[in-house]
Amino acid sequence: MSQEHFIKNIEIKNFKLFKDFKAEGFGRVNLIGGKNNVGKTAFMEACYITQAYNINSFYNNLLEINTHRNIINNLLSKSGREEDLKKLILDSINIHIKRKEKIYDKEFNDIYECGITWVRKDENNDYLLISVHTFNINKDSYLKVRFSDIKKVLDENIDNSKMKFSINFISPYSNSNKELENIIGQSKLENKYDNLNNHLKEVFNVSNIDIIKNEPMLKVNKEYRKLSEFGQGIKTFINIISSILLLRDNIIFIDEIENGIHYTNLDKLWEIILTISKEQNVQVFAT
Repeated sequence: MSQEHFIKNIEIKNFKLFKDFKAEGFGRVNLIGGKNNVGKTAFMEACYITQAYNINSFYNNLLEINTHRNIINNLLSKSGREEDLKKLILDSINIHIKRKEKIYDKEFNDIYECGITWVRKDENNDYLLISVHTFNINKDSYLKVRFSDIKKVLDENIDNSKMKFSINFISPYSNSNKELENIIGQSKLENKYDNLNNHLKEVFNVSNIDIIKNEPMLKVNKEYRKLSEFGQGIKTFINIISSILLLRDNIIFIDEIENGIHYTNLDKLWEIILTISKEQNVQVFAT
């Protein structure tokens, strides 16, 4: 099974607390540990930014990161999100985040450097330069975007995108009823619903999860009960497992993976993650 999309090496310059950072040798499942405020989440955010392939994708990735940060910090007002997002985009863009994988293309007999994102201002501070997702290693090809274009993207999206979640970048806090409804619905469409319920049965005394009258509910002992009656751990479990099941040949970033999970269930959670990430060919980064 191809793993060309996996991040194996990364180089980060001038992004948040990272001034000049390199790390190598990432595998399919990676656990990022450390004390508080050492940059675990910032590292994952840098990796996630490398997935952007155009200005809208770049914007969406930043909005998802910003939503995640704001929920953690309880900055839930629209104005706070908008100002934070503008600062994230406009004030912190002199960054260089590089994935160093080289892929040999037999058809074109050439080598490509994949997944590089280089975000910086030009000499006159008029343009934002973002590299394309994959380009010939011998040709520096950049997506060149005016700051006015970024403002346009912000103006067009910010009012309609108060919060944006992704199954690629998740945390214990990204499990609203709307999200769960979307995830469960998508699981049914992609024939992953039974898989999700089977994994729930492995760890919890739960027959299945479903949306009933716009409310996520769990079936326990032949009776449906609101998910809100249960602890944080089962919500985190559902969020993580369903997201990996819906991804294919992709990368997932899970922040604070142990949050709310009882220590007796952590081994089983990791066992399931290791199994389904291999089946789905998904690379996992978790703090």
